[in-house]
Amino acid sequence: MSYKNRTLPILVPILVLSAAASLTAEESWGRFRGRNATGIAGRQIPTHWSDTENLAWRTALPGRGSSSPVIHGDLIFLTTYSGYGQSTEAPGDRSQLKLHVVCLSSTSGKILWNHELPAAEEEQQVTKRVADHGYASPTPCVDDNSVFASFGPSGVVALTHQGEFKWRKSVGTRTAGFGAAASPIEFKDLLIMNASIEDGAVYALDKNTGEVRWRTSDIERAWTTPTIVQLPDGNSELIINQKGSILGLDPANGKKLWSCEAIQDYVVPCVVAQGDTLYCSGGRSNMTFAVRAGGRGDVTDTHLLWDVPRGANVTSPMIDNGYLYWSHDKAIALCLRASDGEEMFRERMPTRSRVYASIVGDGKHLFLTTRDAGVLVLAASPEYREIAINHLGSQEERFNATPAISGDRLFLRSDAALYCVKTEKAD
Repeated sequence: MSYKNRTLPILVPILVLSAAASLTAEESWGRFRGRNATGIAGRQIPTHWSDTENLAWRTALPGRGSSSPVIHGDLIFLTTYSGYGQSTEAPGDRSQLKLHVVCLSSTSGKILWNHELPAAEEEQQVTKRVADHGYASPTPCVDDNSVFASFGPSGVVALTHQGEFKWRKSVGTRTAGFGAAASPIEFKDLLIMNASIEDGAVYALDKNTGEVRWRTSDIERAWTTPTIVQLPDGNSELIINQKGSILGLDPANGKKLWSCEAIQDYVVPCVVAQGDTLYCSGGRSNMTFAVRAGGRGDVTDTHLLWDVPRGANVTSPMIDNGYLYWSHDKAIALCLRASDGEEMFRERMPTRSRVYASIVGDGKHLFLTTRDAGVLVLAASPEYREIAINHLGSQEERFNATPAISGDRLFLRSDAALYCVKTEKAD
């Protein structure tokens, strides 16, 4: 592939960034679904907002995309695409497709730099299904030194916080359906990437060089972002939810430690964990499995706690105070009791469109983002209680990305702009 080992230019001059981390590690949102993929963070997040109320800033983005923003200190990172496939009616020239990693100031919304990359020849031609998500769907992840972004068949790229190119690595070039979805995560000195769709494998790359440290094959039909779970004995396991089974791997070397029979279909949602208990959902028939981590071999008979015909096909759940919550992709607000999977509520969301953004919360409230009908705010309670429905932007904008939370701010990304919601201070 022609882009290997090629350093590409920054489009906007790099600013000297002090970016002193004004947020604690607990308040930063460094990967898809935030710290440990919980989807929970923040303090004093507004429950009501609009284009004229509790909106700190709005920034137009250089291209479209469905990836979520990630936050490190005072910096926000996300991905976009431009030059091709902005619409199916007039897609443009496929050779002009460009991929972007963008950095913004979290306080002002100003774009600090915009790094452009050429797309791989293997990227799909645009169709209505592909255009629904676009060519920038996986969410980046960020550590103290670098930001890492995946573009599916166009590979994984590493940049410094100042936008300087470090490396780019292909992890397979196959495509399927609506395109790439799995997001990279970092673990110690490794960048871990589920490339089930692109190569039928999970990769661990050296964060400094991009070299492959290990590769585990036979990962089947999994668009899901991996999860790291910390066990009571201090060890860590890498959890992959794929078609047919949930897998526990050793993140240091990719060795399979255990498996549990599960969803007999493709899997998209991210696994969430509380302690050593994993909650794994997915499949077109919507199943959720609760499994205890830490086993060895086939643990189906020993570590499966419960399974129920409830869950979601696309969106990931969050767990808060003993309850699992979803903004279901079929536009349903759903709550299950985490101890046994008992349904607490199931209510229609205010849209007829599919929902692609996953639920997030601040410990008191739940934020459920629709594509076209605003953000539904609920009380974080097993009793359904609606607080508000908040709208931003134009009627043409679509909100596919899962929000990010940092400190007292909620970041919402549409296919056109990034918004920062924050309580207005009285004069």
